Amino acid sequence: MPISETFSVTNRHAEVSFFFVGLHGDSRGLSDRGAEFLPREAENVEAFFFSTLIVTLAEMGDKTQLLSFVLAAKLKRKGPIILGIFFATLANHFVAGYVGAWLAGLVSPQTLKWIVAVSFFAFGAWALIPDKLEENRNIRDAGVFLTTLIAFFLVEMGDKTQLATIALAARYESLVAVVMGTTLGMMFANIPAVWMGETLAQRINMKAMRWVAAALFVVLGVLSLLAPVA
Repeated sequence: MPISETFSVTNRHAEVSFFFVGLHGDSRGLSDRGAEFLPREAENVEAFFFSTLIVTLAEMGDKTQLLSFVLAAKLKRKGPIILGIFFATLANHFVAGYVGAWLAGLVSPQTLKWIVAVSFFAFGAWALIPDKLEENRNIRDAGVFLTTLIAFFLVEMGDKTQLATIALAARYESLVAVVMGTTLGMMFANIPAVWMGETLAQRINMKAMRWVAAALFVVLGVLSLLAPVA
């Protein structure tokens, strides 16, 4: 007798399927079942791509990138600074993404569509405003990694990249894809900032980057309005 057993675990953020098929089992249904996951996989790729791209551009000239310049100038040790930025961003954006996914469950899909779209349009306008870092910000000497971790986490609170992560997590179903994308985007923007210092700001047209980021936010807002309601 052929043996076929399927175990599925499904929630809003992940769908994992395990297929155990005997050597002589009938696998004709596997291709059909696999096709069902193609739209979800495509959405995950879209979520990851847009999250990475838009946060990379939005972070250019952002106050957290300005903080990266300051940290690199004062603390000098690039490796621990980069690790501190990575873990601070991962923790911050995971919380933000979870909040976005939670908020998405509180309203109807139609209402959510408009909330997310308006949020992206607002972020587009916000992206055009140059950020400034407080000049008198104290950076305590608690070790390079810990100092960076705490400072970066706190400065990211309420920042547009954190709020964009909330909106992206509400827009897309894959929390993992969004958080991976936004974290990678932050690293794409901040690793060169740490490594090159303010030379990066002098070599890149920050105004052009702000306009591109604003345009991408608007595109995401339009796509959110055009997306079919589940």
